[in-house]
Amino acid sequence: QVQLVESGGGLVQPGGSLRLSCAASGIILSFYTMGWYRQAPGKQRELVAIISSGDNTNYTDSVKGRFTISRDNAKNTVYLQMNSLKPEDTAVYFCYAQRVGWAYWGQGTQVTVSS
Repeated sequence: QVQLVESGGGLVQPGGSLRLSCAASGIILSFYTMGWYRQAPGKQRELVAIISSGDNTNYTDSVKGRFTISRDNAKNTVYLQMNSLKPEDTAVYFCYAQRVGWAYWGQGTQVTVSS
């Protein structure tokens, strides 16, 4: 059974930082393209950051220079380091794993940026 379990969300003040983790079981993350998506209330789910199996990364424009996606294959875990957080970053953040013919989602972790 495949599981992606996110952690690290919470309440943070504007300008603060959080690091999200996505721990996988049942799959070997190094074979997968991994992504972080987010969904704010009343909005569609959007791609935030992605890292390929070859460690190529890409980010949505609104987080470039502030967020960093990385993976630790030994721990079978993907991370999203979020710095200089803004209120508009408030959303539920979801981990995503994809390879040809297969895709998996985590349950999400809430990130709230507010003073």
